[in-house]
Amino acid sequence: MSDLVFFPSGSEQQDRRNLLDFDASGLAAWFADMGEKPFRARQVLRWMHRSGASDFDAMTDLAKSLRQKLRTRAEIRPPVLRSDHFSEDGTRKFLFDVGNGNAVETVFIPEDDRGTLCISTQAGCALECAFCATGKQGFNRNLTTAEIIGQLWLANRALGAGLGGERVISNVVLMGMGEPLANFENSVTALRLMLDDNAYGLSRRRVTVSTVGLVPAIDRLREECPVALAVSLHAPSDALRDQLLPINRKYPLAELMAACHRYLERAPRDFITFEYIMLDGINDSEAQARELLALTSELPCKFNLIPFNPFPGVPFRRSQPERLRRFAEVLMSAGVVTTTRKTRGEDINAACGQLAGQVGNRMRRLVSRTYPLQEVHP
Repeated sequence: MSDLVFFPSGSEQQDRRNLLDFDASGLAAWFADMGEKPFRARQVLRWMHRSGASDFDAMTDLAKSLRQKLRTRAEIRPPVLRSDHFSEDGTRKFLFDVGNGNAVETVFIPEDDRGTLCISTQAGCALECAFCATGKQGFNRNLTTAEIIGQLWLANRALGAGLGGERVISNVVLMGMGEPLANFENSVTALRLMLDDNAYGLSRRRVTVSTVGLVPAIDRLREECPVALAVSLHAPSDALRDQLLPINRKYPLAELMAACHRYLERAPRDFITFEYIMLDGINDSEAQARELLALTSELPCKFNLIPFNPFPGVPFRRSQPERLRRFAEVLMSAGVVTTTRKTRGEDINAACGQLAGQVGNRMRRLVSRTYPLQEVHP
């Protein structure tokens, strides 16, 4: 584990506009308010996101007068990186300080054919899913767009991308701490940056939003920024899902399935991914697998079965390998694509459902240390 600490540049920055909060249209409007042409906003967008620049003086194709104006009115400020943990399997977890004792975690998962970054959208979560460590932490606040996209911005830097380097992060999932669709405006602004060719240029097929099933927001995402959709299902019936995911009492399965059908009309992929955490003796019987098939029989989908990652204070256990295998076989025998997620980063509490981990304890340890009184810029 290494501890990489980036300090804000001082209280004088508080009155400056953080340009990481803007997507392309928002940045163009802000530049127009300063009397600048739209192409200047595109130049700055490319410098920020494609090159990873944080210093306006490095933006050499801007006029000196504009650089001076930006120095006095703006800043490029990602969240503060407090620590950087490495797993034995190559997974990497970043801890970001977002102020007032709040912290979020971001996980990079390298694979042979891709590099996936799992991004947080809220400090904590209000949805109280029974099996989720983040939900047990409680909800603190929504992240700003700068704090969401800043995770990608800083991960690119830490992984050696930007400033002419090769792309390391090929896929992004909004599947970390928090419910992305409960922070809709800021999440979608960040998504637009991920897709923008002047920023990160990711394919809609390679950017995924994971939701527990906020039906109105799913419909809104379909209209405003359709990307790949993953739905945290975790139960084949309303009775069980009501217990595991309280949001189901507001948006039951029939409404959720209907929203998924509507989403496919504009989705970049021709299927919905259903995430399904495997809880021993709770939702992992062969009969429940057949219930899932009946529930999703008219909906093109794939299942991602997730072995439960235990944490203190919960009564659940991970499904036994044989039960998980039989459950998957029922789904696959019906022709449904089914994968079992490989547990990654478990030794650094970076596996699915563990992201809250001991964030509060780590934050207290980290901020109590004495660091050199100097600015360290990414």
